[in-house]
Amino acid sequence: MDPVLVAQAGDIAANSGELAKLGLAIGSGLAVTAVGGPAIGVGLAASKALEGMARQPEAAGKLLTNTLIFAALAEALGLFAFLIAILLYLKLA
Repeated sequence: MDPVLVAQAGDIAANSGELAKLGLAIGSGLAVTAVGGPAIGVGLAASKALEGMARQPEAAGKLLTNTLIFAALAEALGLFAFLIAILLYLKLA
């Protein structure tokens, strides 16, 4: 066995806690950025619903209902991503 490699392995094992904290910080940051996806989705859905209501006013009620359901589902995904980010951050601290 090479004593240099054994010493390096010991250093890596000693610093594995720091590596885990780094992974948690990166994961928390990525989870926070995932909140932007549903926001963009809700904005696009609302714009297309308004466009559809302008083209066919008689279908406005059905379009509004479907848009609100889609927006609620998209926001639930955003809240889930935010919850994951908070849990990762609290595990980091």
